[in-house]
Amino acid sequence: MAMTRIRVGLLPSAVLMAGTMPAPKIKDPETGEIATDRDTGESLYTVTAMLIEDGRAEMMKVTVPQSGIPEGITPGRPLRPVDLFATPWARVFNGNLSDGVAYRAAALELVQ
Repeated sequence: MAMTRIRVGLLPSAVLMAGTMPAPKIKDPETGEIATDRDTGESLYTVTAMLIEDGRAEMMKVTVPQSGIPEGITPGRPLRPVDLFATPWARVFNGNLSDGVAYRAAALELVQ
């Protein structure tokens, strides 16, 4: 079953601020295997960012391929996501349903 991907359009006034340094996205915690892009095989990284839009702030984890991570990302640095998509997900683990939204961008750009 294909997952639904929804293109995310941010308001021009929206600010995305890096909260963490990019970290490798771990596919298997037991082996430490890093997740890779299904199509390109490129290593994936996650950046936890704060989205500030219309007076609201929300933490979001954005997955980005290694080539889409610019030099100079530091916590607090304003970012602009390129081709941001949201994928709703749900899974049952130990009888409990957990769900959320996974965010994926082709790249992050530093905002000057």
